[in-house]
Amino acid sequence: MAPRLRTGPTHASVTVSATSSNSPSPAHGVRADVSALTDVGRTREHNEDAYLVADLETGVVLDVTAGTTTVAPGPHGTLFLVADGMGGAASGELASSMACTLVFEAIRAAWGTAAPTVGSFAEVLRDATVGANQRIHQHAREFPEHRGMGTTATIAGQLGDHLYVVQVGDSRAYLVRDGVARQITKDQSLMQRLVEAGELTQEEAERSERRNIILQALGPEPSVTVDITQQQLRRGDVLVLCSDGLSGQVKADEIAHVVVQEQDMRVVCKRLIDRANARGGPDNITVVAVRFDGEGLADVTTTDSVGYTAYPLPGTLNDLNRDFATPRTPASVIKSDPTPRFGTQKPTAEEIEAERARLGDLGSEAAMPSLADEGPRVVGMPPEVVEHRRELAQPIYVVLGVVALAAVAWLVYQWRAG
Repeated sequence: MAPRLRTGPTHASVTVSATSSNSPSPAHGVRADVSALTDVGRTREHNEDAYLVADLETGVVLDVTAGTTTVAPGPHGTLFLVADGMGGAASGELASSMACTLVFEAIRAAWGTAAPTVGSFAEVLRDATVGANQRIHQHAREFPEHRGMGTTATIAGQLGDHLYVVQVGDSRAYLVRDGVARQITKDQSLMQRLVEAGELTQEEAERSERRNIILQALGPEPSVTVDITQQQLRRGDVLVLCSDGLSGQVKADEIAHVVVQEQDMRVVCKRLIDRANARGGPDNITVVAVRFDGEGLADVTTTDSVGYTAYPLPGTLNDLNRDFATPRTPASVIKSDPTPRFGTQKPTAEEIEAERARLGDLGSEAAMPSLADEGPRVVGMPPEVVEHRRELAQPIYVVLGVVALAAVAWLVYQWRAG
């Protein structure tokens, strides 16, 4: 069966050891009730979002649109994916569709008959995402009409009682536990960087005209550095994956409220999409909702922690031994404009002040920008990459300076001789 594609706060960082356990917790007795929906929204003509839900044990992509589907995850786990394409209708739809297909096919190709370990599971998720980026980028190079195509991707793999999430861009994963929704991914966005740097508050970032600028996507560049996080599942946990068409309009506490009120995951998806559309629906909206239950999961305890928890793995943003002199984050594209643009991740002090001036009174409804004509955008390279390239360019600057001085001296000499 073909993949099911489109048819119609600040976090405390926690790091866990990638080698603390080499065997997944038992999958026996775990149940996942899942549904997914996507909607074009109120202002877009095309839906560039895509999603996929797959049983990795059987290799079957599940049709979860008609209602809630119950999955009994096997030793190879389950896969949940949301992608938000960019580059115009044809290119954006193609990029997000390719991300779903390529990631799933790569994971299936990597599995043998033996059940994966935690380490191999995370590595396969990483490699499948990196490989999808290369394939999407190569396609854009071969077909100029798709130049600049790309897609965000939030890819959740469930293995036993653990969830591993690969993140590229600003689609999101929330985990709802005990009536509280917490974001377990971190946006790879300009606004997230500014909030972490203390340059903007979370409220200012949420109202910013530049909140759609993202720092990474699959496809625009030949290489990508993914972020991987992990979360231990408890009985009754609900995972919500969504594109920014939802997260940009519906807050985390509202997501939690809907999840608490509704047991049916399809109703959860529909109510969340309806709420985003009621607020203008300025972008495509996609939601995948999964409720985990069963005897294979432990009950919630007071010592449990939910949030962004880094899973360090070589070749990822959380690789503790990475070489900071080596470019890792690609230069980026702007989703509302398929032409690649380059820049820095951090604006100047003047730009920040201009941003604050545009925001105006945070309590004023008039201060909120309209995003109807904008999709997520991407800019920038990491500061260490910029510095590395600046160092490489210094000898060229010296030579150019010498040539310029010689030219000036020759002009002065000619003028005096004349």
